[in-house]
Amino acid sequence: MERVVITGMGVVSPLGNTVDELWGNMLQGKSGISTIDGFNTDRFKTKIAGVVRDFDADARFGKKEARRMDRFCQFALAAAEQALNDSGLELEAMDRDRIGVYVGSGIGGLGTLLDQADTLRDRGPERVSPMLVPMMISNMAAAMISIKYGLTGPTMSPVTACSIGNTAIGEAWRLIRSGGADAVIAGGAEAAISEISVASFGNATALSTRNDDPARASRPFDAERDGFVMSEGAGILVLESLSSAKRRGAVVHAEVIGYGASSDAYHIVATHPEGAGAYHAMRLALHEARIHPSDVDVISAHATSTELGDKSETLAIKRLFGKDAYRIPVTANKSMLGHMLGAAGGVEAIALAKSLQEGVIPPTINLEEQDPACDLDYVPNKAREARLDIGISSSFGFGGHNAVIVLRACRELV
Repeated sequence: MERVVITGMGVVSPLGNTVDELWGNMLQGKSGISTIDGFNTDRFKTKIAGVVRDFDADARFGKKEARRMDRFCQFALAAAEQALNDSGLELEAMDRDRIGVYVGSGIGGLGTLLDQADTLRDRGPERVSPMLVPMMISNMAAAMISIKYGLTGPTMSPVTACSIGNTAIGEAWRLIRSGGADAVIAGGAEAAISEISVASFGNATALSTRNDDPARASRPFDAERDGFVMSEGAGILVLESLSSAKRRGAVVHAEVIGYGASSDAYHIVATHPEGAGAYHAMRLALHEARIHPSDVDVISAHATSTELGDKSETLAIKRLFGKDAYRIPVTANKSMLGHMLGAAGGVEAIALAKSLQEGVIPPTINLEEQDPACDLDYVPNKAREARLDIGISSSFGFGGHNAVIVLRACRELV
């Protein structure tokens, strides 16, 4: 079996559009949440989100090309370009039949669909774009990355709601581990902040309504949390066999050593109240990694800032780790980033890799009065230096999808 390492990372997010910018802001405990200004929110319960700023698609891709891509696809291509540049892969010297792309999106081109629905209503069927379907479908991020770089290996767009990033990374790990590819570009992208999605989530009472204080709205594990904050962006990684990375002297960010996936089989939107599926996925990931719960040094939690979700994840951690649950620091990136939906897992995997590289755990901000039912060490409000070797990152999604990855510091090639 091949060992699998991360050699490239790229990000577009509300906290920055490069890995260095993202990481620097996370260590400072900054919030990427702001007031929505892309549409009129006067009649909306929620008026805040994690909006990507300073992203000029026309300048990056050219006006003609940008118009042929939905925003989620633009994010994915921008993050993939960063990740490939970071990896140092010389594609001309590699067998592109052995480089895959596993990049998904939970909602896909929602903005394009809504724009064209307006066109149909206002201007008639003759004016609907023939590019609607290829711009809208969620596999197009993976397809566009494959087309741009001429990558003819396996291409897949997993759709497991908010666990997409970890699903993509985990399935890419399996493919490379079994010898089916030398490298895979993996992760997720999302651009779903729109009138209809904010209205729907708001009417489901799932979103925070702390509109007068956006930076303090996302507050996982806090007693005053009142829902999650929608966000957007992309997190893309280059996964590569260790043998390939060694041959070309690549810099390695971390090693992927385990992956576990499960289903709650419980409810279409609510997580299992006892965290049964989360527990199962974490247990499988540690089993695949061939490590004991006591070997884990840090947990990057899914932690969306919802009452039930944070409690059930805490229960799952306690069940799996026992007494060690109180020793292991748990960090909640969504306190700063908001919930990036299908992009969350990829971005959080990048943050975990940086933690293992640098020995620093990002804080869970806005943790002011800890929920008594959430009684673990959540690294409140300030980054923490620590000796880190192994970390896990959890992602859970609507429909009961759970995906967990295990990363290990890999200093031998750094």
